[in-house]
Amino acid sequence: MAGGKETPRQKMIGMMYLVLTALLALNVSKSILDAFVAIEENIQVANENEFMRGEEKFKALQDLTKDDEQKDVKVKALAYLKTVEKINEISAKRIKQIDLLKMEILAAIGEDITSVGGAENIVIEPYSSKNPLKPAKLNLSKVNAMDKYDEPMAILVGSEITNPTGKGVELWKSYNDFRTEITELVGNSWIQEPGEKKWFFKAPKINAYKDYLDLNKQIGNAINASNVYDEDKEAIKKIYASLTKKERWTVNDVPNVHWIGKTFDHAPAVAAIASLTSLQKEVLTARADAIAMVRGRVGGGEYSFNKIIALAYGPEIVNQGEDVEVQVLMAAYDSDRQPVVTVANGSVSEVKDGKGIVRMKAGSGNEMVLKGSVTIKNKAGIPKTKEWTKTIRIMKPQGTVSLPDLNMLYIGYANNIEAVASGYDETVLSGVGVNIRKINGKFVADPHKVKQCTISVFGKSNLTGKTVKLGTYTFRVSRLPDPSIYWGAAKDGNKANAQEKNLFAKYDPEVPLKATFQVLSWELIVNGYPGVAPKGNGNQLSPQAISVLRQAKPGTNVTYYIKYMGNDKLTRLKTASFKI
Repeated sequence: MAGGKETPRQKMIGMMYLVLTALLALNVSKSILDAFVAIEENIQVANENEFMRGEEKFKALQDLTKDDEQKDVKVKALAYLKTVEKINEISAKRIKQIDLLKMEILAAIGEDITSVGGAENIVIEPYSSKNPLKPAKLNLSKVNAMDKYDEPMAILVGSEITNPTGKGVELWKSYNDFRTEITELVGNSWIQEPGEKKWFFKAPKINAYKDYLDLNKQIGNAINASNVYDEDKEAIKKIYASLTKKERWTVNDVPNVHWIGKTFDHAPAVAAIASLTSLQKEVLTARADAIAMVRGRVGGGEYSFNKIIALAYGPEIVNQGEDVEVQVLMAAYDSDRQPVVTVANGSVSEVKDGKGIVRMKAGSGNEMVLKGSVTIKNKAGIPKTKEWTKTIRIMKPQGTVSLPDLNMLYIGYANNIEAVASGYDETVLSGVGVNIRKINGKFVADPHKVKQCTISVFGKSNLTGKTVKLGTYTFRVSRLPDPSIYWGAAKDGNKANAQEKNLFAKYDPEVPLKATFQVLSWELIVNGYPGVAPKGNGNQLSPQAISVLRQAKPGTNVTYYIKYMGNDKLTRLKTASFKI
């Protein structure tokens, strides 16, 4: 603390710094403990909200069991009420288990848990079997031994954080069992219609995952391996994920630490209690979500809606003589009360799954307008009717083909063609003497040989699956025309700059084809040059050729013998003359 050579005054200053440091540490610890008290208070408020949310759905289902005006709904509600009562039972078991652990911790650190009520006591409202889903209400600000951690650790963890032996092990197992029980309850409790396959969910045991995406993937695999009702899949995934925790962690370089050890190792009493209260919130949230799922299977309110499906849809365009199908759907419907659907200028084939199916043939003209009504009854049996209208355009089948580049197809070239099967939602092409493929939504034609080929256009309706041939068109076929030779910017036959080093084979700007050509080799003849003619590969002149050109006088004629190849992979020869 102080060296032997220090003066008494220096020793006194050192002692004062030591005391000050200790006081600062105490203040920090006190602020942290107060934060845990505040966290506990906030979680208790959230617990109250989640408890009431579950109670609201539970009471709503209970009310439907007393609705004598809707016998079918009442029977269904009574059946699902048994599922909800089981959900309440398994939830209450965990609420009580956790509350008992909190009381045991408070007693172990020497706090008074027998005095109840009043602002001066820790226990404001004790746990009661009369209201088993409601956790005890505590005031942790009245805890004297907030910072004690040996007792909570001994109760919940034991001595080893990697292999806990305390009551936290039993809590961990119970919490994971609750996850299995509640998700399987909601997944397996559907009332089966006659002949309907059994809906069920077999809960996996997931306590190891890389991240949230991996967890979702594992849950999704378990759902796919089961036979979960479509409307339940996302809700079950949400409930399961909210109750899932990693079992093993690396904490302060210590590997394989159990979640119980990670959470409660040397945790102050108020922190341990706040963590336990947080677990109760997760239980109450899962309970409220599960009850809401089950409650949604039974109608309620002024109108009985227990299913949700997509809005009305039908074809916007049809061809003359084609079959037309229009589905008039309810945004929400009651599977126990099907709507009554009418159509003024046709007939309703059937009504099921909350929708009426109207089928008819399209007539002549440019459009057909369908009108009718859809009626549902409220719980009192009073009908409610809404009018509906559907307009469908009618198109006459026809097909056209155009060639944007030219009215000719070229061998070895990606000929872009446009084709439209008017009145159909998909255009299909086939050819004789030509291969047709689709690239990025556009048709490309590759003819096989010169002279001619034919292309046929078909219209396909994805609604009916029918394909109709609309026309066949003949095209002339030729090889790509020869390009012009350029020396730098100068075209064959023009004056060129002797300093240019590159040769090109390309189409003039007025040629719309986008074919490309590669110069393979060249030979240079310069009038008056007595030496061996320079030669080279590629499109760039060699140093020898450049030297020869520099020696030539202005006005000298220069000739190139060019070998080149285009998109069609044909090797061609061409002579080009320039004046320098």
